[in-house]
Amino acid sequence: MVEATTKDVSSNGLLFVTNHLPRIGSSIEFTMDMPSEVMGWDSNVSIHCTGRVVRHQKSEHESMAAAVIDEYFLKA
Repeated sequence: MVEATTKDVSSNGLLFVTNHLPRIGSSIEFTMDMPSEVMGWDSNVSIHCTGRVVRHQKSEHESMAAAVIDEYFLKA
C-alpha cells in the first residue's frame, strides 16, 4: 500500500503526489473520499477506482504520477 495525496482529479483520471512513484504502465487500485459539497449529495462518498499509471511528473518539491481511471464504483 502506498500513501498519496490527490493533486487534481477529473472524470478520466487523476494526478497524485507520493514518495514512492509506481512504475509507468502499472495497474493501480485506489479509493478517494469525496465530501458531500463536491458531489452535491447529502453525505460524503467514497469512490473506489482501478486504473493505470501513464506518466510521472516532478517539481522541485514533489514527485507526482498521473493515472487514467479504467473502472470505478461509488461506496456511499
